Amino acid sequence: MTVKIYNTLTHKKEELETLKPGVVKMYVCGPTVYSKAHVGHAMSAMVFDIIRRYLEYRGYEMNYLMNFTDVDDKIIARANQQGVDPFQLAEGYIRDYEQNLSDLNIKPATFNPRATQEIDQIIEMIAGLIEKGYAYSVQGDVYFRVTRDEDYGRLSGRKIEDMQAGSRIEIDERKEHPMDFALWKSARPDEPFWESPWGKGRPGWHIECSAMNLHHLGEQIDIHGGGNDLVFPHHENEIAQTESLTGKAFARYWVHNGMLQLGGEKMSKSTGNLVSIEEFLSQYNADTLRFTVLNANYRGPLTFTDEVLNQSEKALERLTSAFRPALPGVKGASQDILTTLEKQVEATQTSFVNNMDDDFNSAGALGSLFDLVRVVNQSRTAGASDDELKQAQEKLRELTGILGLELSESTVGESKADTFIDLLLELRSTMRKDKLWTYSDLIRDRLKELGVTLEDSKDGTTWRWD
Repeated sequence: MTVKIYNTLTHKKEELETLKPGVVKMYVCGPTVYSKAHVGHAMSAMVFDIIRRYLEYRGYEMNYLMNFTDVDDKIIARANQQGVDPFQLAEGYIRDYEQNLSDLNIKPATFNPRATQEIDQIIEMIAGLIEKGYAYSVQGDVYFRVTRDEDYGRLSGRKIEDMQAGSRIEIDERKEHPMDFALWKSARPDEPFWESPWGKGRPGWHIECSAMNLHHLGEQIDIHGGGNDLVFPHHENEIAQTESLTGKAFARYWVHNGMLQLGGEKMSKSTGNLVSIEEFLSQYNADTLRFTVLNANYRGPLTFTDEVLNQSEKALERLTSAFRPALPGVKGASQDILTTLEKQVEATQTSFVNNMDDDFNSAGALGSLFDLVRVVNQSRTAGASDDELKQAQEKLRELTGILGLELSESTVGESKADTFIDLLLELRSTMRKDKLWTYSDLIRDRLKELGVTLEDSKDGTTWRWD
């Protein structure tokens, strides 16, 4: 089976066929660095980290770029508010974000281009668009002529005549058409600027990503990613300006993640409705957020609440329960038990790959992992030794690693829940000796409701996560 990816451009799943066999050129839009990154940024970064890790597992060489927008109206406005240099402001937030990604176990990109380091390429690209008649200069500003692009709107499914000026689309009477977008902005007083054929100024938002792609990945790439809030106008405009210049299809696959919602409302900097990555990590483990992302469809919205995060923590405890050592004094499980365990290892491997091949169905892949957890724990209860459990545990470690779950030793060892369950079993054992059957059964039944099964025998009581 080959990897299939949902392509926003065609609205269907397509088999992954790369421009160069065995190599994936992937570009993902990164943050505009004017404030601390929030968990919405973390979610998007995790989605593409999971995609990147799985494609590497499937044998692809990844050339993965994620940019930083380090010159922008919002950066300049924030710097002016704080009385600092805008480049220093941006640099500080870039350092913070890089640390955030490391703390979240997100692999570094192959390269992180920045808008301020691509000015020569941006100017060259704009000049090429003007020469071809796709752009025009007005009093030091340069705009893209959307009516010249016959396919404009095909990514978002919008028609020019139906479009309204929206986010980051400037209304300017000098423009030939209201939807024409800025490629170059003339300098205002006390703003950063660069020299250009059209005078002092700085790049527009959309042109930077196209220029970075052309410079570092070439005229065509395999996968272009980002949040679904970027479909229009940002990615629409990238397609227009890049393909108008090169005359070639820009990206083969457009991949977009859904938005993170805080209590059902979209998280955004503009509304102040957000939780910073630092705030999140002060309360939760990085695996908790990653599991939450994995347990959902990456293309849909993801609700972010304490209840959802707590459910993820409990699921992680259940996942790590499979790594517990064998019971003391066991002599080994029966051949039937070991055969069942071996078959489950094979079934989990197959199911995991089949699910991830199907547009990175990580929720389905997690389901296959929990099937293995269940059989491992049953085998332990049935007397399997550490050596007999080893192969299954190693497979579980391998597959969780592919998804980017760290499952640190502190997590894999005795969790707080494990310790508390052991304490309850000691108390229950005393109750059974004293023939307090009602209370003994109550503990058993309540643990069962929490996903813990007790098994009583003449040698004592054992337990497992279901």
